Amino acid sequence: MRRDAFLKTCAALLASGALPMSAQASANLKMMIPANPGGGWDATGRALGKALQDAGAASTVTFENKGGAAGVIGLSQFVNSAKGDGNALMIMGAVMVGGIITGKSPVSLDKVTPLARLTTEYNVFVLPANSPFKSMKDVIEQLKKDPGSVKWGGGSRGSTEHIAAAMLAREAGVDASKINYVAFRGGGEAVAAILGGNVTVGGSGYSEFQQYIEAGKMTPIAVTSAARLKGLNIPTLKEQGFNVEIGNWRGVYGAPDITPAQRKALIELVVKASRSKSWAESLAKNGWTSAVMTGDEFGDFVDREFASLRATMVKAGMI
Repeated sequence: MRRDAFLKTCAALLASGALPMSAQASANLKMMIPANPGGGWDATGRALGKALQDAGAASTVTFENKGGAAGVIGLSQFVNSAKGDGNALMIMGAVMVGGIITGKSPVSLDKVTPLARLTTEYNVFVLPANSPFKSMKDVIEQLKKDPGSVKWGGGSRGSTEHIAAAMLAREAGVDASKINYVAFRGGGEAVAAILGGNVTVGGSGYSEFQQYIEAGKMTPIAVTSAARLKGLNIPTLKEQGFNVEIGNWRGVYGAPDITPAQRKALIELVVKASRSKSWAESLAKNGWTSAVMTGDEFGDFVDREFASLRATMVKAGMI
């Protein structure tokens, strides 16, 4: 085959997603991060992008941040703009599942293609350093007296920290619909509100608060895990007498209507990145737990999460 004909054939195969993974490594991957910069999804997406490049799974990765409505705005844009695109990825997680339930979104995850779950992370609740409260028990006592006086700051409505706050209210005998929850579009906004004393207590993954905790600007008072996080002296909610445990997982989806071959290639790229030194460093740096699950198994997991989170929200009085 003549060289020009060979190159044309390769270009056509690349466009269709039929080339093997090694040949597609030179293609640009496009990653939708359905949140503003500075939060957990942003950190996850950019860490994955770096791992994809460092592992040789992709030569370049470009990012687009589109925050709002627990990721549903970014999801809608991804559904409308990336149809059939074998080079497109979208970061998502438990927060998006909760947001779809609470927001009754007309666009759901059945429109896109499940690729892989990546990590699990538990929420940490923090107080600003100058808070008059010293523990979660102090916060709950105030919540019992006047629910509206306690401002809970965190991610979008339906996020795991929002659900945890509602579960705490229920544990305390407070109507969960009366909690004063302030939702932020990105981690940077939430951090600024906590540091500025504009919310009473903030919730998110430890990685988003780490530098402020270490600098003494925030005081961690509880974590939503079953046991204390390794290396961190933060009490669980359970050991403080509150029967609340909830995890925050994150994953990655592909575009609508991609072929089985395109899906397989993208899963292989993500798995390769998840085995890289770069990804291992990101897990350690951010306190993430690796929880890789791929393909249909991941899709079935998300379906179960929808049912489980919805039941939890109903029980907590959120919906």
